[in-house]
Amino acid sequence: MKALHYASIAEICENVRTKKVSAVEIVEAHLERIKTLQPKLNAFVHLDAEAAMEQARHGEETLLRGGALGPLLGVPVTVKSCIDVAGWPCPAGSLLCKDYVADTDATLAARLRAAGAILLGNTNTPEFLMAYETDNLISGKTSNPWDLSRSAGGSSGGEAAAIASGCSAGGVGSDGGGSVRVPAHFCGICALKPTPGRIPATGHFPAGVGAFYWIGVVGPMARTIADVRALFEVMAGPDPGDALSAPVPLASVNDAQVKGLRVGLLESDALGKADSETAAAVRKAGSDLAAQGFVVEPIRLQGLGRAIELWWFFFGPTIAHLFQPIVAGQENKRSRIFREYMQFAEGQVTVDALLGACAERDLLRANILRQMRDVPILLSPVSTTTAFRHGEGTWRRGAKQCYRDTMRFSQWLNLTGFPGVSVPAGVSAEGLPVGVQVIGRPHEEELVLAVAERIESGRGPWQAPPM
Repeated sequence: MKALHYASIAEICENVRTKKVSAVEIVEAHLERIKTLQPKLNAFVHLDAEAAMEQARHGEETLLRGGALGPLLGVPVTVKSCIDVAGWPCPAGSLLCKDYVADTDATLAARLRAAGAILLGNTNTPEFLMAYETDNLISGKTSNPWDLSRSAGGSSGGEAAAIASGCSAGGVGSDGGGSVRVPAHFCGICALKPTPGRIPATGHFPAGVGAFYWIGVVGPMARTIADVRALFEVMAGPDPGDALSAPVPLASVNDAQVKGLRVGLLESDALGKADSETAAAVRKAGSDLAAQGFVVEPIRLQGLGRAIELWWFFFGPTIAHLFQPIVAGQENKRSRIFREYMQFAEGQVTVDALLGACAERDLLRANILRQMRDVPILLSPVSTTTAFRHGEGTWRRGAKQCYRDTMRFSQWLNLTGFPGVSVPAGVSAEGLPVGVQVIGRPHEEELVLAVAERIESGRGPWQAPPM
């Protein structure tokens, strides 16, 4: 087995079960890695080392007694700090929530524990998750393990940095406009944005309810697709706390099911133009799939421009309208990034506009699904470029790194509720990871993961950052 902090989930579980390595040793290796890298990366908000060691010892005792062993036995994981874990501060990056400590585990956290995973701590986010740069007034900024002058992305930037650097074997983020996929792309790991309700978002702040039920989801992040799948299979399933959850059974996808599958290389003037290295990575991923027997061809979807506009209506003016009473009169406690979001997102939201946007979203989603009837998988960039430098990302229109221009490839999936996964495809000339996005139809996460795994096989082994 490779260095303990870069072992896969399957390797960890197998070696703990066969007693080649103890769960205590696994946790100690990760805690030592965190001790070394936290001053450089600032990925963690809260570290629960004592409880993690206790969980590891409990797992060892269960193993010695011959008790039932979970599928994540001994696997150290992390959780984004907007997701409840009992006894942990979960501030979602805001001074307004700095004193909030969760009473109970979110459903997904409880499922991870029950599967034998060891919860190490929670990770950094931008304030209230409303940016693609992880920085706030409580914990400060999180750096990219490939280049400390670069952003780890957002809003699940702490998760991506922790996993890419070997501080965690995997974890959970959340995604309202690319917030697991973009940090994964920036940091060179994998992340799945599932169909809303496939993994319950119970215990997440802000809650995905009402008109926003399609927008935000929770999803697994890890270094390989196999590890993402292992986390997904544990966390997936219905929960009464999530209004969209449904009893969708887990499916397996074999070679016969993907043989000759049609894959579309997504083309759209509405999504912007990716830089040459990003575009080349998508083409290379398509070529690798074609070499494995997939039918890969360009596809141009109609309606994506309007999808981006509707996404911003919900993510921008509507959510800002809901935040306004929470943050009113608290200017000195609001981060620069969040103040900027509110400045550019605030606007009048009428009942007629909201009802019309909800209806149009559903009709647009149906139209895009009809266009994907015979092409169940799409490939696209995650964003137009690789990780930007700290402070360059902005909501200001016209700026080089304006989120409303650079992140469109990810944002439209949150409007439609489609699953998508970011998978590393290479490294740029500047030494930064380049990810490719694999997009599927609702509730077909297993197919999306199967295709992404074949992109991995064409790419070769996962590459660690130079830390």
